[in-house]
Amino acid sequence: MVNAADLTADLIRCSSVTPNEGGALKLLEAILSDHGFSCTRVDRGKVSNLFARWGSGKTFGFNGHTDVVPVGDISSWTFDPFGAKIHDGWMYGRGAADMKSGVAAFAAAAIDFVTDTPPSGSIVLAITGDEEGPAKDGTLALLDWMEAKNEFMDVCLVGEPTCPDEMGQMIKIGRRGSMNAHFKVTGKQGHSAYPHRAKNPLPAMARLVDQLSVAELDHGTQHFDASTIAVVTIDTGNSTTNIIPEQSLATVNIRFNDSHSGDSLTKWLKIQTEGIMETFGVEISTEVHISGESFITPPGALSDLVARAVQVETNRKPILSTSGGTSDARFVQHHCPVIEFGLVGKTMHQVDERVEVAQIHQLKSIYTRVLSDYFT
Repeated sequence: MVNAADLTADLIRCSSVTPNEGGALKLLEAILSDHGFSCTRVDRGKVSNLFARWGSGKTFGFNGHTDVVPVGDISSWTFDPFGAKIHDGWMYGRGAADMKSGVAAFAAAAIDFVTDTPPSGSIVLAITGDEEGPAKDGTLALLDWMEAKNEFMDVCLVGEPTCPDEMGQMIKIGRRGSMNAHFKVTGKQGHSAYPHRAKNPLPAMARLVDQLSVAELDHGTQHFDASTIAVVTIDTGNSTTNIIPEQSLATVNIRFNDSHSGDSLTKWLKIQTEGIMETFGVEISTEVHISGESFITPPGALSDLVARAVQVETNRKPILSTSGGTSDARFVQHHCPVIEFGLVGKTMHQVDERVEVAQIHQLKSIYTRVLSDYFT
């Protein structure tokens, strides 16, 4: 039997701050290979990825990542962020919640399942080192390689932490889309004592960000909350009081549901900026970066499968949700039906990130039951 908590600790001790592999994928490759999985490193650029398959035919897939965000000020941590210290039943360390515990749980579940009750089918583990980074050479690289090699998953479960407060509380059946819009308003520099000789970009920028921040894009859809726009920065860089600056910069982040697309919102932003330009006589350039489109895996066989396992093991009926940020499920959804379920994520990315040790074992039991029910 593979102890999921011990494997979590071993992974935490790998300093795999994105994009560094830190030994985490080497560790997983070794243990999976020892238990009959065929493993292939699918590295691209500076990113390390691992594809592992056991068996053939009907395929259940797991997806997750071993890269972690930086620790910040290490002196603020109670315990070594790469020490996997256990204190009062909690394991501390960067990646404890997001998501080395999830990877350890599904790897341990998969190994024990194929060892104890070899299924008539296949299990795939697609593990990346580029989820916390740009995410261009991680799961995307794995999926590109899978397509080229005619590898596949029939369904996929992403082991991201999905529960807000209690174990078993929530399953993610989709995600909102995410995009950033960077605005540059250009006017004419001048002396602040002679504002009529300048063209101040700041009132135009203030109007623009106010207009966007109060805009109601929609009122939500069947499976999604209302879309949101957040102004995340306004920068002018003017350190003097007697100059009207030439330019002002701002960025907004839009989280959007399935009533929009990145393209439709880009066109909407163009209409908003054109109105401001006409009103204030300034120039506005807009640069848009779309992190991912919204998607939904409709409630059905896959979500029912996971929900039943969660309810049996936790005695809690999970909510089906599309809340939160983006995840690599946004890439997997082009390959096969995908949902997400994992641990409580309250401490992810925080100082003293930690996971309850008992919940790691519970998560392994849930994943094992999912596999058993899927192949039965």
